Amino acid sequence: MEARRDVFWAIADPTRRAILLLIAAQAMTPNTLAEEFHSSRQAISKHIQILTECELVKPEKKGREIYYHINAKKVDEIDKWVERLRRVVATQFDQLDKVLSTLKKQRR
Repeated sequence: MEARRDVFWAIADPTRRAILLLIAAQAMTPNTLAEEFHSSRQAISKHIQILTECELVKPEKKGREIYYHINAKKVDEIDKWVERLRRVVATQFDQLDKVLSTLKKQRR
């Protein structure tokens, strides 16, 4: 397996985001996913490999099939990072509002 990839690079691809949404609803096999996308199993397997390397999905073997499940812990890590970013941006907007308010008062 290749070196672990960046999770944000992985979710930048719209097909991989769609795969994550489907797998979040229920565990799926590569064949089932390929049918959902009208794509080859090989193409979907490559996407799943990337998601697995990023630990966004986990494989589980059941009989002869491999089902992929969402890794909620990894999704939580993404959510926490996005929330930190959201707070930083909100703080900057608050500071901008204060500056604009001060400028507006000075014009009066």
